[in-house]
Amino acid sequence: MGLAIGIVGLPNVGKSTLFNAITRAGALAANYPFATIEPNVGRVTVPDERLSALSKVFTKGERVPPIIPTFVEFVDIAGLVKGASKGEGLGNQFLANIREADAIAHVVRCFEDGNVIHVAGKVDPLDDIETINTELVLADLGGLEKRVQGLSKKAKGGDKEAKEQLEMAEAFLKVLEKGEPARNAQVEGKVPKDFGLITTKPVIYVANVGESELTEDNEYVKQVREYAAKEGAQVVKISAQIEGELAEMPEDEAREFLHDLGVQESGLDQLVKVGYETLGLITFITSGEKEVRAWTIRKGETAPEAAGEIHSDLQRGFIRAEVIEWDKMVEAGGWAAAKSKGWVRTEGKEYVMKDGDIMNVLHNS
Repeated sequence: MGLAIGIVGLPNVGKSTLFNAITRAGALAANYPFATIEPNVGRVTVPDERLSALSKVFTKGERVPPIIPTFVEFVDIAGLVKGASKGEGLGNQFLANIREADAIAHVVRCFEDGNVIHVAGKVDPLDDIETINTELVLADLGGLEKRVQGLSKKAKGGDKEAKEQLEMAEAFLKVLEKGEPARNAQVEGKVPKDFGLITTKPVIYVANVGESELTEDNEYVKQVREYAAKEGAQVVKISAQIEGELAEMPEDEAREFLHDLGVQESGLDQLVKVGYETLGLITFITSGEKEVRAWTIRKGETAPEAAGEIHSDLQRGFIRAEVIEWDKMVEAGGWAAAKSKGWVRTEGKEYVMKDGDIMNVLHNS
C-alpha cells in the first residue's frame, strides 16, 4: 500500500513548484493559469532513518542489503477556478484525476509577491479555500445526482444492494446540497468506489509562504490554521521555493540549510508525516541479509493482514509471526542475538501491528 495525495489549489498558488521540488519530475511551472495541462504523477520515497540503521546491522563484509523504502504518490492537477465543476478553465476533466487519491493536499497561497499573478487579483486564503471547496462539492453533487437516478431504478426493481447504496447516496446528497463536503454526512459502511466522491477524502491544508516566513506564522497562515481547526484538519506550512532549493542539494547540505533557516524538517517530510497521521497509517519492516524493506499498513491491522501486504499467500497460509521492535533489533545486532536475549516474540493471528515492528512470517506454503 502506497499513500496517494492529490494536490489541488487555484492557479499560481505554488502547486506545480511544490510538485517539482518534491518529485524532481520537472512539471512545468509558469506564471500563468493552467501551466499544468496534463495530470502530473510522481512517486517519492519516504525518508526513514530506521531502515539505514537496520541495513548496517545486516551488512556482512561488503554485502550491504538493499534498502527498499515505502513511497508516497503525488498527483498534481491543473489549477481549479470558480466554475470548474461546470467546465470553466480546464474544467471538470481534472477532478477525475484526484478521485483515486487517499487524501487531498490543498495548497493555499499565503505570501505576497507582485511578480506572481493571483487569479482573483488579491491574496485572500479563506476566499481561495472556499472557491476550491465549493467546486469540489459541486463536482461531487453533479456526479452523485446521476448515480442516484440509476440506483433509484434498480431499487424499485427490488435490488437489495441498490436500495442500501441509495440510502447512503441520499445521505451524502443532503449534505452536499447544503454546500458541505460529503465527509460531514453520518453514514455507516464502506462507501462504494463508483460513487467517485472527492469530498469524503481527508484534507491537509498546505500554507505556502515566503522564505522569511517559515519560522513564524504570518496573518494569512493564522487564518488558514483557524479555518482548518474548525474542520478538524491539519496544516503544513512550507515554502515551495525553499523546497525547490532543497531538492537540488545533497542530503547533508539540505539538513544544514534547514538548520540555518531555523526549521527542523523539510516540507516534504512534514507533508508525508501529516499524511500518515491523517489517514491512520503506520510502517512495519521486514529485514535480513537479503533486504531491509518498509511496508505501509493502516493502524489496527493484524499480523496476517500485514503479511497479506507482502503477499496474499502469506496471509492465507499465516501460522504465526516473529516480531521485534526495530530499535531492539539494532541493539541486538541481528536475529540470532535478538532471539538469544529473548527479545523476539511469537505472535498469533490476533496480534495488532505497531509502527516500527519488524516481522518475520511463518506460514504454510
